[in-house]
Amino acid sequence: MTRVLITGFAPFDGRQVNPSWRAALLVAAEPPAGLTVTAAELPCVFGTSVDTLRDAIRASAPDLILCLGQAGGRPGVTVERVAINVDDARIPDNAGNQPVDEPVVPGGPAAYFSTLPVKACVAAVRAAGVPAAVSNTAGTFVCNHVAYGLGHLIATEFPHARGGFAHVPWAPEQVTDGTAPALEPATVARGLRALLATAAGTPAEHDLKVTGGTTH
Repeated sequence: MTRVLITGFAPFDGRQVNPSWRAALLVAAEPPAGLTVTAAELPCVFGTSVDTLRDAIRASAPDLILCLGQAGGRPGVTVERVAINVDDARIPDNAGNQPVDEPVVPGGPAAYFSTLPVKACVAAVRAAGVPAAVSNTAGTFVCNHVAYGLGHLIATEFPHARGGFAHVPWAPEQVTDGTAPALEPATVARGLRALLATAAGTPAEHDLKVTGGTTH
């Protein structure tokens, strides 16, 4: 059995739900065959989120780690290729922090690439009937902070693990004017199960050679 840790965020910016955590719970409750999945909720707080992630990795000893975040306005699951060593918050986090042009890890590398087969993961989500794309920017808010933090944790503390980050769209209840794209968390979870099954069986170096050069 492949041990998987999947994380989602607590609600932020005054909202009552975060679809990343809802989808993570659904995947953990009904994991893909051959995988055991543990879910952990991360606070939407710079610094503390990565500390919580570290604790969850230590507790579950996963082979594979998938962190999730909310990306309102994106129409599907977007698998992040890269995270950068910059915090530049457009709004305060849930603790009131709003870092501007600060490193996630002082002295750390400029960026970390996902150690998941991002294009094969996107193809698997699409094959499950869920819209998906490669994303080449995780932003500069707490999602990127965690994506970079995960890369640094794998590089420095948990080299046995592979991991990456994916964004999920708003849930329908979050779209009050009916103009923005949204997906039910159950639909997102179906795609994520396919993503994890593919990631578990496909090393990053065996990723598909298909185009994925859009920004997000």
